Amino acid sequence: MNSNAVKDNGKGRLSRYFQLFLVVVAAGSIFPLIYLRHGYEVTILEVFNIELSQLNTIFSVMGIVTVIGYFPSGYLSDRFSAKWLLSISLFMTGLMGLWFAQIPSYANIIIIYIVWGFFSIFTFWSAHLKLVKLLSHSGEEGRFFGMWDGGRGVVEASLAMFALFIFSNIMGESGNADNSRQALVGVIYMYSIFLLFVAVLVAIFVKDDKKAKMTKGDGFGLSGLKEISANKLIFLMGGIIFMGYSVFWTFRTMSGFMQNSLGATAVTVAGIMVVAQWMRPVGGILGGFLADKLGKSNVIIGALTTGSILLIVVAFLPANTPINLAFVIILVCITFLWAIRGTYWSILGDCKVNNKVMGLAIGLVSLIGYLPDIFSPMINTLSFRLFGSQWGHNGYFIISAVFGFLGVGLVILFKKLTKE
Repeated sequence: MNSNAVKDNGKGRLSRYFQLFLVVVAAGSIFPLIYLRHGYEVTILEVFNIELSQLNTIFSVMGIVTVIGYFPSGYLSDRFSAKWLLSISLFMTGLMGLWFAQIPSYANIIIIYIVWGFFSIFTFWSAHLKLVKLLSHSGEEGRFFGMWDGGRGVVEASLAMFALFIFSNIMGESGNADNSRQALVGVIYMYSIFLLFVAVLVAIFVKDDKKAKMTKGDGFGLSGLKEISANKLIFLMGGIIFMGYSVFWTFRTMSGFMQNSLGATAVTVAGIMVVAQWMRPVGGILGGFLADKLGKSNVIIGALTTGSILLIVVAFLPANTPINLAFVIILVCITFLWAIRGTYWSILGDCKVNNKVMGLAIGLVSLIGYLPDIFSPMINTLSFRLFGSQWGHNGYFIISAVFGFLGVGLVILFKKLTKE
């Protein structure tokens, strides 16, 4: 124990943080292309000539793939090399991006998103989260998961700034259809090429963790499955992430809300969403450090409550609200959405899971927690059908806020059971 402490004061600590940095870069580069609608929803609809309901269908189909992939991704991460799982995932995501840049048909877009769903979750998700957990020591989970999510935000925001530079320079002032197509294609190529580059970096520099793996004697992990299935805290944590992620999903529709409901231009919205990406390290890293100081559950409760209240405020913004004030309120709201994401995984250590089945536990929590990837696009579509194009976003924000308040109740129960 003492020798480990001494080792960690020097090269050991440097190694842990370098490994975390590589995982963060991988995580920060794999998802922006898949969720390009964050900043370019309306442009995507125009360039690919599809309706919002079709885009939501695409994301629901991908959501089904990702949710199915969460649990087996845990088994995979307990069995195989994290280095190669991460590298293959990045490479295939980038490769599909090159196809996406060709502006394929609606049917082929669905195929691309299915492949993206598979390689961003089945071969990637549990492997990279397990590495974050194993790299953190006791009492560091909050800051490590905060740095993981906040660091992803730095990577994503940096890429988003470069993407905005490409988009705005190609788009120019005309905003015609040809310029929109070329600008979006340029952004897609940038993200895809960067992914291929990071895949090479991960393959060269990421080290394997060979100790925290199941042995052949564990069969198909049935003993591990039995162990984590008996842990009620795992299921409760899954419910907490389900509610928190439902609230966060509204972030993916903010660009459409600002452009359609507030009348902002495509370039302005893309710029605001770049600023929103920079709120991720603020919300994630600050939330993570506060979680270690004030208690993880307390910080999650605060983030969920405030984020949900601000969503309701955004939904009821008066029509005569100055546009800059509306942008500020939205950015503050998004900061708390990032704080939710940056802290809810920090309670994993409180579930007392054996490292050898950590991947399975992460897979089961993710299977429950990320079901909103299926349901949230459907709820968004339903809200537009119920409230019309003018109030569809507003209704969706209010529904999501209700999930946030339910999440607060689950965190209070979790805190009581763990006696944090």
